[in-house]
Amino acid sequence: MLTIGRHVAKLSGYAPALPTPFDDNGDVDGEAFERLCDLQITNGATALVVCGTTGEATTLTPKEHGELIRIAVGVSRGRVPVIAGAGSNATDHAIALTKDAEEIGADAVLSVVPYYNKPTQAGLYAHFHEIVASTGLPVVLYDVPSRTACGLADATIARLAELPRIIGLKDASGDVTRPSRLRSVVGPDFRLLSGDDALGLAFLAQGGDGCISVTSNVAPGLCRNMFLAWKQGPVARAQRLAGPIAQLTAALFCETNPAPLKYALSLLGLMSPKVRLPLVELSDQFKLEVATTLVELCDVYSESMIGKIGGPIRAGRRAMVG
Repeated sequence: MLTIGRHVAKLSGYAPALPTPFDDNGDVDGEAFERLCDLQITNGATALVVCGTTGEATTLTPKEHGELIRIAVGVSRGRVPVIAGAGSNATDHAIALTKDAEEIGADAVLSVVPYYNKPTQAGLYAHFHEIVASTGLPVVLYDVPSRTACGLADATIARLAELPRIIGLKDASGDVTRPSRLRSVVGPDFRLLSGDDALGLAFLAQGGDGCISVTSNVAPGLCRNMFLAWKQGPVARAQRLAGPIAQLTAALFCETNPAPLKYALSLLGLMSPKVRLPLVELSDQFKLEVATTLVELCDVYSESMIGKIGGPIRAGRRAMVG
């Protein structure tokens, strides 16, 4: 068992892919991020995933990247593991980010398939092999072909799973049958985590261990309860909870993540809706959809949401509808 990051080895359940809050000047809002980390842990997150796609990692400076990991580590205090995004399409840069995360105190890193370059499977294996050789941290692979323009083949994942520090996969390939195919070749301890909220329950049903989730930022209780119902029963409850989770997920992906998520969290009073270029804030045409969904879920599942939606927002929604 690894000494560093040992409590990541059996990771399961829902772990939020945390957004990075920005203030009115466009700087990282450390206080808002600290508050969000603590709320997520209090509401049952099984890990904090920072500086990933949802965290707009490619727009962060090295100083900001390190500070966000440092905040998450400080808030967690070992209560849950901190998984730091440390991916790049340049292997040397990914190694540097990985070393920084290890030095700061992260428990594991999330390492994405190199984007834009379109390497071969041999190149992908060599890339991750070099990263593993550079660190003592556990590494979770991240396969998201819709953003990287290439993906990890099952055979490559199986080869990488043989390396001592590669402990799991965040799978955003959209292939819900993948856990059932991979389990027999990666073994029972390899963590298979969905990277697609829309497929969360189906991924679990095929043998997945959990989800690195956007939706759980807003409704951590709903996601946790669905996971527990699937694992412990009754399964019918998991299926019922999948409905409102799907409704919220659809709203949070009405435009490019994390713009809808940040708007939703702004309605809950947790952060500004600001994003960094080339992303822009949520379009006016979708704000009503997100607000309506939040009001409906806060009315029915108030204890499962990360915050409460205020009266002025409800009034504004009524005015938009009217």
